[in-house]
Amino acid sequence: MRLIETEIKIKASPETVWSVLTKLDKYVEWNPFINNAKGEVRVGQKLEVCISPPNGKQMIFKPTVKTVVENSDFSWLGRFLLPGIFDGRHIFKITPTENGCLLVQKEEFSGLLVPFLWGSLDQHTRAGFELMNSALKQKAESKNT
Repeated sequence: MRLIETEIKIKASPETVWSVLTKLDKYVEWNPFINNAKGEVRVGQKLEVCISPPNGKQMIFKPTVKTVVENSDFSWLGRFLLPGIFDGRHIFKITPTENGCLLVQKEEFSGLLVPFLWGSLDQHTRAGFELMNSALKQKAESKNT
């Protein structure tokens, strides 16, 4: 398994960050990495997610929601073809802090193709996570003003 993990401190409540993060239909308005998403944030539901990594190729995939804990955890699992070829578990974790919250965004990659794609994945996906984190921070903090 390979892991990409990023985090950002946000001066907004976990509830505010959760509200921004789980309104998938609004991603097109603020999210530079996942620029379009559709579906219901509910365990077992299929989503449609369009990612645009910086200097990378736009991709659409249809992951399944795996965890939903309101104001805390949200994850999905995407697969290429069959399990074990190329799997990505995308995880958002929101933890309260004294001045707001900490958002951790990470992806666990596994499967036969991961070693061959890792260099590109690590570079482009990490940059995309960081852009999304910054945009989410700006969006959530602007709701407090």
